[in-house]
Amino acid sequence: MTEHIKILMIDDHPMIIEGYQNTLQFTKKDNQELKIDIANNCDEAVAFMNKSVETNMPYNVLFVDISLPPSTDGAMSSGEDLAEYAREVLPNAKVIILTMFNESFRIHNIIKNIDPEGFLIKSDLTSSELASAFQAVLYNPPFYSGTVNSHIRKTITSDIVIDEKNRKILHLLSQGVKTKNLASHLDMSLSAVEKRKKQLKDLFEIEDGQDETLLNEARKKGFV
Repeated sequence: MTEHIKILMIDDHPMIIEGYQNTLQFTKKDNQELKIDIANNCDEAVAFMNKSVETNMPYNVLFVDISLPPSTDGAMSSGEDLAEYAREVLPNAKVIILTMFNESFRIHNIIKNIDPEGFLIKSDLTSSELASAFQAVLYNPPFYSGTVNSHIRKTITSDIVIDEKNRKILHLLSQGVKTKNLASHLDMSLSAVEKRKKQLKDLFEIEDGQDETLLNEARKKGFV
């Protein structure tokens, strides 16, 4: 019994997509028939998704690269937005996220907002891992690559609980944003930011009060 699997691959690097396609076609099971569409940006991806819904031939699997140029109308700024859109219009599609990012903050955010069936860090990726991820996502999701799993494990084993705002503060500090500029990034007053930074330093038991020491501790525990 042939199983028809409709796939949308979204990545702005044609060479990468060609590699994914070849791997899947080469490693698919004998009874699997793959129909692969390719989108190189947000606009094309949205058009393909909408068309698949209109023609009542929805996609089964979406490969979504996180780093994509924004859509022309500016409504979508990355693959993350695309994946959230896919969740609305294609509720039964399996979403596989591919990204170069391996920062805890991004990984945590993607899992929280999208809860993908597959999550692969490109630097971990080999042909055999892509093939395994594809089959696992079809029949026994989720499939997370090594880096993702170790970040999740670190965060789970750490008994420190940090809310989204505090994660963001850590993330921005790690990007080199000065404390006085954090307020505008976070839509908070400077005193509220200072208060949260003090909480974080207490949580991580930072003796010397230095931001760098705080970031080092947060990194060790997988929060940055």
